[in-house]
Amino acid sequence: MTQYCYDYPRPAVTADICLFTVVEDYLRILLIRRGGEPFKGLWALPGGFLQEEETLDECAARELREETGVEVAHLEPFATFSDPRRDPRYRVITAAYFALIPAARHAIKSGSDADDAQWYSMARLPTLAFDHRDIVRVARQALAEKLDREPLAFALLPPRFTLTQVQKVYEAVEGLPLDKRNFRRSILSKDWIEETGEWERGNRRPAMLYRRSK
Repeated sequence: MTQYCYDYPRPAVTADICLFTVVEDYLRILLIRRGGEPFKGLWALPGGFLQEEETLDECAARELREETGVEVAHLEPFATFSDPRRDPRYRVITAAYFALIPAARHAIKSGSDADDAQWYSMARLPTLAFDHRDIVRVARQALAEKLDREPLAFALLPPRFTLTQVQKVYEAVEGLPLDKRNFRRSILSKDWIEETGEWERGNRRPAMLYRRSK
């Protein structure tokens, strides 16, 4: 491995990952229980230190895989956090990533320096290590903004779905109810979905089924 020598102070660099899903109409985030100091036993975001010969993207993917057993196709970088006091050990700058995935398709298995890994409701987060609560707050906002620009929500839905199902995903991410008429006007204007000509029938009024546009 190449050895480096620097004339200036060299902060450590980490990657932290906010992995989101929606279960039973609630936004959830994947957390790990720290197995070592500092903050041993507290819950935190999956993440860890950048190695000499890898990119930040590679670091984020590796740490997520090692600590939770989860692999995703793409992790979205959204912010860096560099408060000099964010880590009690020494100066650490972190690059934060997020992704939205269907939880049912990914088995969770803690590993590396994580004693446990679990999905937590955003409405009932435990005490988090470091500045991870701040990172989670910014990540949720970044996710909501990306949902407005790209059709990420449909990865959580079945091949055929109702507009109500779509709205529930958006409401889970936003954390508040959305006006039904305005939401439907907005989502249909994006040309992300199309009618199937089929209807969902049950105890309530039949609802049109949609699918992703080709």
